[in-house]
Amino acid sequence: MDIIWFGQAMFKLKGKQTQAIIDPFYSEFTGLKLPKPSELIADLALKTHDHEDHSNLKAIEGNSVKIEGPGEYEVKGVAVTGVSVFHDSKNGEERGRNTVYNIEIDGVSVLHLGDLGHTLTQEQLEEIGPVDIVLIPVGGTYTIDAPVAAQVVSQLEPKIVIPMHFKIDGLKFPLDGVDLFLKEMGVGSIEPQNKFSITKDKLPDETQVIVLNKV
Repeated sequence: MDIIWFGQAMFKLKGKQTQAIIDPFYSEFTGLKLPKPSELIADLALKTHDHEDHSNLKAIEGNSVKIEGPGEYEVKGVAVTGVSVFHDSKNGEERGRNTVYNIEIDGVSVLHLGDLGHTLTQEQLEEIGPVDIVLIPVGGTYTIDAPVAAQVVSQLEPKIVIPMHFKIDGLKFPLDGVDLFLKEMGVGSIEPQNKFSITKDKLPDETQVIVLNKV
């Protein structure tokens, strides 16, 4: 499976036979450019919540199945579990709800945390289930910040951690950079990759942090 980051919380997961795009954004809202139409073709299109930097499902090309909230789904051999959490640390009083998705493609489970605003409860962890890779917001302001993100990583115990929702060139929002999260995780400077490719048998024994370039 290939994992490609388009900026903010927008990712493409490319399996052998199935592709999923999560949290496509509106360019005018974020200041970021969407990828070219050929990169926006997917079998599944998912949004974690309705804010405009996460909910541009109409941008996704092809006959995609839309997933917009909690539940269990199966599409073309891809299993998806959506679990309801909150967008803030006050039980949704400030920013409402957010759905996290555990997506299994080619035997690898990828958890997209959307705009998570808090550490996870035991009940939420049980609903989510085992996780190989976590896509986690780290920029603070509207989501968990670097220290809380590191706590969530400890809760989930994934093999791979890919930070998202942090400050990059062109983004309109006042977020922290990824360096604060890397410091919290005890890792030095990491050379960003344009995509991350992984198979089940190549997952590391110990948690590894991967930083992606926006493409």
